[in-house]
Amino acid sequence: MTSATPAPSAPPPGCPAHESLHGPEFAADPAAVYRRLRAVGPIAPVELAPGVPASLVVGYDAALHVLRGTETFSKDPRRWKDLADGTVPMDSPVVPMMMYRPNALWSDGAEHRRLRGAITDSLARVDAATLRGYVEASADTLIDRIAPAGQADLLGEYAQVLPLLVFNRLFGCPADYGERLVRGMSGIFDGVDAEQANELLATTLLDLVALKRRRPGADVTSWLMAHSAELTDEEMVHTLVLLMGAGTEPQQNLIANGLRLLLSDDRFAGDLSGGSLPVEDALDEVLWTDPPIANYAVHYPVHDVVYEGVLLRAGHPLVVSLAAANTDPALTTDQRAGNRAHLAWSAGPHNCPAQSPARLIAAVAVEKLLDRLPEVELSVPVEELTWRPGPFHRALAELPVTFPSAAVTPRGEGAAPVTDTAPTPPPSGETGTDRVRRGWGGRLLAWWRGE
Repeated sequence: MTSATPAPSAPPPGCPAHESLHGPEFAADPAAVYRRLRAVGPIAPVELAPGVPASLVVGYDAALHVLRGTETFSKDPRRWKDLADGTVPMDSPVVPMMMYRPNALWSDGAEHRRLRGAITDSLARVDAATLRGYVEASADTLIDRIAPAGQADLLGEYAQVLPLLVFNRLFGCPADYGERLVRGMSGIFDGVDAEQANELLATTLLDLVALKRRRPGADVTSWLMAHSAELTDEEMVHTLVLLMGAGTEPQQNLIANGLRLLLSDDRFAGDLSGGSLPVEDALDEVLWTDPPIANYAVHYPVHDVVYEGVLLRAGHPLVVSLAAANTDPALTTDQRAGNRAHLAWSAGPHNCPAQSPARLIAAVAVEKLLDRLPEVELSVPVEELTWRPGPFHRALAELPVTFPSAAVTPRGEGAAPVTDTAPTPPPSGETGTDRVRRGWGGRLLAWWRGE
C-alpha cells in the first residue's frame, strides 16, 4: 500500500546500511547480499558504484508494484536528481547504463508506445526458422573452431561470440563494425572506461544508421527506419543501443549460465548422461535463480511516496532486483521447470519484447553445443568459476571445459566443409577476461570475412 505519509528516509551513502553492488565480493555471492537486504525490507538502500546511491527492490510483490505502477514510477532518467545536480558525476561507471537515451526503455506513455511499436513490429518480421538457421550456422562454425583443441573457454569462444554473429546478420551490420560494437557494449556493462565505451558505441551505430539510410536491406535496422514511427537518426542509434544491449550481453549470460548449470548440477547431469537434453528446464532454472540481467529495470518515483513503511523519494533511482525478486522466500512454489512466472524478462509495459527470439537463440546454442560435444565437462569445480563484477548483470568471467576431440559429433549432412584451424592458445598467465577482450572481436571479424 502507498501513501504520502512522511517516513524516515534512507541513510546516507557510505553508511553500513548501504550494501555495495559493485566489486568482487558482491559478484561472488549476490544471494548473501539479497538475504541481508530482505532483512531491511522489500526495498532497501544500496550503492551501485562509489558515490551512487539507489534503492534495490528485492521483494517479488514490490517488484511488480514498481514495474506496473506507471502513474507513480517513471522510466525517464532525466528525473534522476543526483545526476542532474552533479552529485553523481557523468563519468561514473554506471551512468551509461542508466542515462537518458531517446528509446523505448527510457520513455513513458505515448512516446514509449511509439518507440516500442517500431521495435515490436520490426522484430515480428524476423522468421523463426530463419533465426534458427542463423544460430545453428553460427554455432557450427564456432564449434568447428574449438573442436580440434579438446578444450575451450565456452564463454569467450562461444557464448560471447554467437549472439554478435546473429545480431550482425539480423541487423545488417558489416563485419568491420563488429569489433567496435563489441568493445563498446562490453565496456558499458563492465563499467570499464564506460564513458569512452559509450562514445565508441554511439559513433559506430551512427555509422550503421548512415549506411542503412543510403543502402537499406532486408534487415531489422532498415525495417526500423521504414516504420511509421518515423524514428530520427538519434532515436535509431539509441534504439539500436537498446536492442544490441538486450541481444548480446544478456544473451551470452543466458547461454553460459545454462551451460554451467547443465554441466554441473546433478538434477540435469543425470538426464544428459542418459541421452536426454533438458535444455528448456535448465533455462527456466537459470531465468529464476541466475537471470542474465540480475538488477536493472530502473524507475524514478514522480513524487515522494511510501511503500510498506519505506520512503521512496522523488527522483531517487529504484533498481529492481529481478534475481532477488525471483528468489523471494515469500514465493511458495518450488516448481520452476515450465514455470514462466519469473521476472527475468521484467513485467508491465516495459517487459522484454523479444522473449521468444531470445529463448530460441539460447536453446539452440546450448543444444547444438551439447549435441556436437557430447562428452564436454567443466575443467574446474563449479565453485571455482569466477563471476564478473558489476551491479547489473550475472555474468561468468570464463567457462573452461574439456572434451575428447575424437568424440566431437560432426555437422549434419550437407554442411559446409570445415577448413578453419584451431584457435591460437592464449599467452601464459592471461585470464579468461583478458582473453575475451583481446580475442572475441577478432574472431567475429574473422568469421564474418570467411577467414
